[in-house]
Amino acid sequence: MHLLKRLCFPITDDHIHIDLVNGRGIEAAKDFKRAGGTHLFLVSKPSSSYGITPRSGEAFEEVFQTTLKIAQLIRGIGLTVFPLLGVHPAEISRLCDSMPPWDAADIMKDALDCAATHVLEGVAVGIKSGRPHYDVSEGIRTASNDVLLHALTLGAECGCAVQVHAESGPCTDIVAMAEAVNMPISQVVKHFAIPETPLVPSLIARHDAIPKLCKSRRRFTMESDYMDENSRPGAVIGPKSVPRFTYKLFENGLITEEDVYRIHVTTPQTVYGIEIMLP
Repeated sequence: MHLLKRLCFPITDDHIHIDLVNGRGIEAAKDFKRAGGTHLFLVSKPSSSYGITPRSGEAFEEVFQTTLKIAQLIRGIGLTVFPLLGVHPAEISRLCDSMPPWDAADIMKDALDCAATHVLEGVAVGIKSGRPHYDVSEGIRTASNDVLLHALTLGAECGCAVQVHAESGPCTDIVAMAEAVNMPISQVVKHFAIPETPLVPSLIARHDAIPKLCKSRRRFTMESDYMDENSRPGAVIGPKSVPRFTYKLFENGLITEEDVYRIHVTTPQTVYGIEIMLP
């Protein structure tokens, strides 16, 4: 038995997908639990995962309801689930096949309004947004930043975290965007982050900077970004990864009990305004 299991720490995956249609579904969540995971932030998938071609923001409601249904099923196996609802930034490229960037942006902003409604209802803990992590036209880039600014505005209004999916890099310009709408930087999470970001980094669990960041007492979370797609098994890394890498780092003396608690409990509690505790 792992020492960490004997110490009974919560283990939190800050960004994971579970897909009942295209992936392993609840079996993947069971893998997370068997490996020692206790809490997960379930992130909504792109509309294309469910065969939806959105022509309005309301079309994303099916994605959100599916995510909330999956969250309830996962709770049934004894895990704590915190849903994050929003619009994958790559949606804009798909939408722009049939409309101008600003029309696509309006649809995405309407969808984010729907996501914010669920935050206010208390069934989701944050909003997912961002901008494409690949090369796009200047028009799409500008429209995407407008969508991201809308998400940050909603986060400020709802008092919730915003998880940002964007290009690899520090994304320092997002600080000014957040400040412009009174969104606390302490609640803006950079998904698949690098340590140099001024936002709250959510680091892929295998990131080699984790021990160094712990020594400096840097606030960050850990994620798998598990996609749960049978066509890409194990991508980005598997559902067992966050607990397994945490155990390995701890048992090898590279992180301490205090580090584990900061990564998996105090930081996500502060960022998302939720409580993380063992049953």
